[in-house]
Amino acid sequence: MDRPPRYRRILLKLSGEALLGERSHGIDAGIVGRLSDEVREIHDLGVEMALVVGGGNIYRGGEAASAGMDRVTADHMGMLATLMNALALQDALEKRGTVTRVLSALEIRQVAEPFILRRALRHLEKGRIVILAAGTGNPYFTTDSAAALRAMEMKAEVLLKATKVDGVYTADPVKDPSATLLKHVGYLEVLERGLRVMDTTAISLCMDNRLPIVVFNIRVPGNIRRIVLGEDVGSTVSQ
Repeated sequence: MDRPPRYRRILLKLSGEALLGERSHGIDAGIVGRLSDEVREIHDLGVEMALVVGGGNIYRGGEAASAGMDRVTADHMGMLATLMNALALQDALEKRGTVTRVLSALEIRQVAEPFILRRALRHLEKGRIVILAAGTGNPYFTTDSAAALRAMEMKAEVLLKATKVDGVYTADPVKDPSATLLKHVGYLEVLERGLRVMDTTAISLCMDNRLPIVVFNIRVPGNIRRIVLGEDVGSTVSQ
């Protein structure tokens, strides 16, 4: 029999790339299905859950800005890409019998509710999975920053940062075979060493509010459940 969940309320940050699978761009339905199965499993444990999803598998505002597009316009286009991913996750979750709500920081009422904190909290209390789209609704802020902000607003006990690697390393493990995994690391060390966890705004927000971050490999099936049940998976960034 499973132990009781370690957390009552969590926020899961998914990058757009997590939805790619083996594709070069777009959404892999098989990957979305697997992630939805895992999310539903956590929800069935009685854990209140919010998701923040990126849009890099469809459109990257930062790259468009670097190529000459106005940064504000590029970032707004990136926010719309996150909404597309949120709708894909909603569709897959609801096909599995899980009630969800997509809340968007940009108002597009035909497909999503506007983000209102009290409404988001009410959805969680009623047992719905809340999928948060369009970042913070502001240009120049990443979806990592949105995840940190929403996690604190919604009083999540932990921020789960899904990545393609097993946690926080001393260097990029793809480029440097000698890079070592750091199981536990402080916020200041992440900032001072420039470790690739989340952007500096997100790390600073979490540090100021003592919100722990667990960085883990989303490609390993069952990792989300293991973390929620208290297993030592990935790397923990904390005080």
